Amino acid sequence: MSDEQTTPATQPGDASAEPPPSADGTTTLLILGASGDLTGRLLLPGLGSLLAVETGSHVRVVGADRVDMSQQEWVQTVTTAFASVDAPAEIIEAACADTEYVKVDLLEPDQLDALLTKVGDPVVLYFALPPAISVSVCQLLEQRGVSDQTRLALEKPFGTDLESAKALNVQLLKVVDENRIYRVDHFLGRSTVLNLLGVRFANRVLQPVWSSEHIDRVVIAYDETLALEERAGYYDKAGALVDMIQSHLLQVLAFFAMEAPASLHEDEVRSLKAQVLRATSVWGDDPVTASRRARYTAGTIGERTVPDYVAEEGVDPELDTETLAEVILRIDNSRWRGTPFILRSGKALGSACKRIEVYFKPPAHVPTGLKGTDAPDCLVLELKPAEMILSLTVNAEGDPFDLEQKELHATLGDSRMLPYGEVLDRVLDADPLLSIRGDVAEDSWRIVEPILSAWRAGQVPMQEYAAGSAGPDGWGSVPGIDEG
Repeated sequence: MSDEQTTPATQPGDASAEPPPSADGTTTLLILGASGDLTGRLLLPGLGSLLAVETGSHVRVVGADRVDMSQQEWVQTVTTAFASVDAPAEIIEAACADTEYVKVDLLEPDQLDALLTKVGDPVVLYFALPPAISVSVCQLLEQRGVSDQTRLALEKPFGTDLESAKALNVQLLKVVDENRIYRVDHFLGRSTVLNLLGVRFANRVLQPVWSSEHIDRVVIAYDETLALEERAGYYDKAGALVDMIQSHLLQVLAFFAMEAPASLHEDEVRSLKAQVLRATSVWGDDPVTASRRARYTAGTIGERTVPDYVAEEGVDPELDTETLAEVILRIDNSRWRGTPFILRSGKALGSACKRIEVYFKPPAHVPTGLKGTDAPDCLVLELKPAEMILSLTVNAEGDPFDLEQKELHATLGDSRMLPYGEVLDRVLDADPLLSIRGDVAEDSWRIVEPILSAWRAGQVPMQEYAAGSAGPDGWGSVPGIDEG
């Protein structure tokens, strides 16, 4: 279906009033909600890292929000963000010479229309807005109509549950077609996630053993030493499960477990990711035994004293929000049936752990007389920094009949730019390879909804762990495998 067929009917201010496409190929990145923390902390530094690498890119940055901000203040925001990633002076100068901030109430149709008419085409509308505001703006865009050179980029969360995710997708498709919708997950721009493509599909050693026949279990963990860090406004309503597992870690799982694509064409890769998630569900269909939740209490992390989570500023104890979550999932297909996938993420832990751990099954036979370690062979893919560690059972030093584990280390290729830069590069090139498709966004909610329902019903107890500790004891076991 062509863009022309799916673009909403033109409205006043949309057709003949549209400025012509940019003559020099410049794309406008219009940041809606530009005064927020996301813009200066992640979005603009990511763009700066992109422009420092792709020196021939033509991008004009326009910020828009209802907050008062002078042109000088906006230029300083852009300058500071670009300088934080060591963008060359000429890149900063060029970006600031053409950038602009527009004070606008995005929920006022006339003001929104004037803004879009002013910035022209082609344009990427980047929604750095709360989800409810983004939906309202999209409803106005539906009424107004947009050109076929308009792309929409949205930050997570993509809805607050399965029903709202479906409603959001319906609304977005009333504005533009699916391939012009970029649901942004910066984890897809991380070098280790992208390196999975090479490790998995261009490696004769690992490719044949990438299945349940050889892999006992997979752990995808993202544990942080950071505590709440003044994010109560969002985090206290989301928690570790929604903030990290429902979005980021399920995307990592999809890349890890998908079948080999014939090419890296966006439709093929995204369809294979969708295929994996459609086959993914809670281990044993029992969210009570296949999920765990916990919340940090007062403790010390390094030299930092961390209060109880419920005593943190802005936290509502009645929400019963977890700061550490673990879920066990299965992928019901021929490649992965029987292999548990353990996804875990938490805050205020004693040490950071951001990795994929692949534990291999023991060999079918070990000759009698070889003795020593029972530790499984293991492949570790560090998410940050990008490293690979392969632990293999080999003969020990001294007695050749003893066995021990030896580690082989490799540094993987690092990203050319920050994760947001990698994602923005694809958005600005109109390539949705690293964006989340609508059906994938919905499946990500479907997978965790039974867990959320069990937690809300109080069927899974809230455990506690001291800030700076390793978390509660006994996590990581798999019902039906490790417990009888």
